Amino acid sequence: MEYGVYTFAEVPLTEGSAGQPDAPRRMAELIEEMELADRVGLDVFALGEHHRPDFILSSPVVALAAGAARTEQIRLSSAVTVLSSEDPVRVFQSFATLDLISGGRAEIMAGRGSFTESFPLFGYSLDDYNALFAEKLEMLLALRANEHVHWTGRLTQSLQGQGVYPRPVQDPLPVWIAVGGTPQSVVRAGTLGLPLAVAIIGGMPEQFGPLVDLYRESAEDAGHDASALPVGINSHGFIAETSEEAREVFFPAYAEVMSRIGRERGWPPTTRAQFEAMCGPRGALLVGSPDEVSEKLRFQKSIFGNDRCLIQMAFGSVPHDKVLRSIELFGTEVVPNLTAAESQRAEHGTAERLR
Repeated sequence: MEYGVYTFAEVPLTEGSAGQPDAPRRMAELIEEMELADRVGLDVFALGEHHRPDFILSSPVVALAAGAARTEQIRLSSAVTVLSSEDPVRVFQSFATLDLISGGRAEIMAGRGSFTESFPLFGYSLDDYNALFAEKLEMLLALRANEHVHWTGRLTQSLQGQGVYPRPVQDPLPVWIAVGGTPQSVVRAGTLGLPLAVAIIGGMPEQFGPLVDLYRESAEDAGHDASALPVGINSHGFIAETSEEAREVFFPAYAEVMSRIGRERGWPPTTRAQFEAMCGPRGALLVGSPDEVSEKLRFQKSIFGNDRCLIQMAFGSVPHDKVLRSIELFGTEVVPNLTAAESQRAEHGTAERLR
């Protein structure tokens, strides 16, 4: 089981500044978060791509490269690369370069994105939303598999056997598919035999169980060994010494961000009652003490049989020192707690088989 952190590196929106005065500070904090996550033994640090004034990561691979130079073991991933509005050649080259810098620790988590700003920014039509992702993913996988690629594109450029460089340390360079709940995307990932990351940011985790089942069924139907394909769950969460502290620190930031984004999409404001329900035993938020979050991660595992869990902790205006403490508790208390429990179950299972 792998555990890690993901973030979009938000900055506050103040009138006339669009968060820009805080961008250098936030970038420095981000590097500090990556260093700490590596130091406490977490497995993955992932950065999301957005093209909005409230986030600073329009080019996550650049920030990941800075983190690669300051870390030793942790895997470095996007979360996600908005492949629909990217050039697959440049995506492959950029992450291959990151792989060389990091000594083989790079990953691409490809998705269609939860916002649409990048489409007009790079000259793409939202009418081609699905077709762009499908074609560009196919091209990216061809580039990953072959140094020289022959490719006839409809929405992408065509290639006549040109070499694509550099080549990464890892062969193949890991490519995950990230989904938010669309069955079509889940089927695509399973059919292609690619690892799946499911973002669960609301409701109850059990609601997403059928999607993971569909993924594994699609993989088997396509001739893949579904048991060998990793599944990751990405969640919002925050850890403090006590459940009360975790909720009091996280709620104001969580409610502000979700209500602000909700206004753009016609959602009602986030209430404290909704937040408390999602912090409950069967809710989607991983907010609480180390023991409470450990128990919720066990519950997730019982539903999905997942191989990875990533938590978004640096949410909105959560103070940086509190984020660092949350990362520290995740690596030093939650993960050892879960790892010890897994080892005990494995030993018990072995003993039972030997009787």
